[in-house]
Amino acid sequence: MGEVALECRGLRKSFGGVHAVDGLDLSFESGTVTALVGPNGAGKTTLFHLICGALRCDNGDVLYRGRRINGLPPWATARLGIGRLFQDVRVFGSLTVLENLLVGFPDQEGEAPLVALLGRGRVSRREADHKVKALQWLGLVGLADRSSALAGSLSFGQQKLLAIARLLAGGADVLLLDEPTAGVHPTLVDRLLTVIRRLAGEGRTVILIEHNTSVVLGVADWVYFLDEGQVASFGLPAEVLADPSVRAAFAGLGGRRQ
Repeated sequence: MGEVALECRGLRKSFGGVHAVDGLDLSFESGTVTALVGPNGAGKTTLFHLICGALRCDNGDVLYRGRRINGLPPWATARLGIGRLFQDVRVFGSLTVLENLLVGFPDQEGEAPLVALLGRGRVSRREADHKVKALQWLGLVGLADRSSALAGSLSFGQQKLLAIARLLAGGADVLLLDEPTAGVHPTLVDRLLTVIRRLAGEGRTVILIEHNTSVVLGVADWVYFLDEGQVASFGLPAEVLADPSVRAAFAGLGGRRQ
């Protein structure tokens, strides 16, 4: 068993009389890919909101490497190393691909006016280092040859790859990916999955929400099946997806493939 990077204990969140997350206990190890599956309204996206700090839980704890992070705002969880990819990819379309990564690096010395004025040499050296690292991340996701292109000119799938690279530039070692293959052309799905597996192989923790069973079987090490805010099943992908209740839930999605 690997180190537990992220853990949820007794997590609860209600909206009026609706229990979106109802006593969830989950753990995610470093170096693994874990898929969250389940019908719409099962609590998957709400769980991501709670982990990132976009919502506050009613009860329970979220722990990042043993540290309780309940109540931290999204910017603080991001600085800790928790990065999130949204379904609607959020890139700066009028900036180049490379510039999208450069703005993602934290604690940039050039942002401080006095340092920018009095320490130009140091700032220039740091910016050069960032550029080298940014190109490395772009190489990892297969976008190095598009570094000078405007991000808005990329396909939807390429923008998702860019967004993942920007999370890496920001120092994320836990990545929350909300339906990463949704809306992506089939020719890019394999590249996305290769990137995800490589990130896990390098020791990062990847948690993804996914409705495409072939993606889950192809990339996940573990699967949590959520239903009505609770864990209904947990285990290896082939075992969980063979469960009749899980198969029925996917059938209720109309055989949706994303």
